[in-house]
Amino acid sequence: MKYECVACGYIYDPELGDPDGGVEPGTTFADIPEDWVCPLCGVGKDMFEPVK
Repeated sequence: MKYECVACGYIYDPELGDPDGGVEPGTTFADIPEDWVCPLCGVGKDMFEPVK
């Protein structure tokens, strides 16, 4: 499942991960470290919602 940052619209896609942020491809959103932040605007995981 993909997740969207409500602050800036960035979409986290688990198939792609966030290699620049230390998140390997294939990492589910739940398995991302709690201190990870949006690579575009810097908000925390709590500002992401599942994409419907």
